[in-house]
Amino acid sequence: MEKTDILKMNKIGESELILNKDGSIFHLHLRPENIADTVILVGDQDRVDMISNYFDKIEFEVQNREFKTHTGIYNGKRISVVSTGIGTDNIDIVINELDAICNIDLTTRMVKTAHKKLSFVRIGTSGALQGDIPVDTPVATQKSIGFDGLLNFYAKRETFSDNEAEKAFLKHTEWNSKLAIPYFVDASETLLQKVAFDMIKGYTISAPGFYGPQGRVLRLPLVDDRLNEKITSFRHNGLQINNYEMESSAIYGLSKLLGHEALTICNIIANRIRKEYSPDYKKAIEKLVVKVLNRLSE
Repeated sequence: MEKTDILKMNKIGESELILNKDGSIFHLHLRPENIADTVILVGDQDRVDMISNYFDKIEFEVQNREFKTHTGIYNGKRISVVSTGIGTDNIDIVINELDAICNIDLTTRMVKTAHKKLSFVRIGTSGALQGDIPVDTPVATQKSIGFDGLLNFYAKRETFSDNEAEKAFLKHTEWNSKLAIPYFVDASETLLQKVAFDMIKGYTISAPGFYGPQGRVLRLPLVDDRLNEKITSFRHNGLQINNYEMESSAIYGLSKLLGHEALTICNIIANRIRKEYSPDYKKAIEKLVVKVLNRLSE
């Protein structure tokens, strides 16, 4: 019997699945009835209000720390918006807890026999790594590259990784062994075709920081000061690396392992190659939000 099957048969301990006094899950303060099957993920908690302002009706609201959730109806479709804060460490909390409230009985602490699939769409901001991508352009992540190392803590991550692309990337970049081994995970093809069919697509790197991990130098030198140059020149199976952000790899990886669908779309607010920055990126983000809401509710 495999470890996964054994885990499903065991009661999950109180220290592993922590619940609040009202029965909601520890960080997100959510119960199963509070969350829709379609979940929009955003980093900024203020963006939750911006998106839910487009809803016809808001039926539930809760916030704990940076984790804010609004669930409501848009054009007849029930949608939740959840803020994650910044980084793949927060994504580890958000995706695991959203999965838990749907696929673990919070009363018996046993994994449910019937699996519930969620659809995650991250709407974020990002910096372009290719000179031909203008600011205020939406870019869809066809494949996410994790510099964070998070998924390496989970068993069988190689089952859902593009191992061929990983090897090609390690060779091309002459990857420094001091850094976490990158992992490559595909987007949901269903969501890619439904929501991002007409958008720029390619690889997106999720970095574990904003400065050094994305090649920014302030007062500290980098372990590889040519890494961004190598990233920009990488090509594999017709795809290039379009942008940096800080969450997608964990969203994609955990979604694959847990049996969910995931897609990230980022509005380009800066072009790292052309040293450009959007003067008013919030208008472009709102335009992208409306487009995504309309396509999810079709």
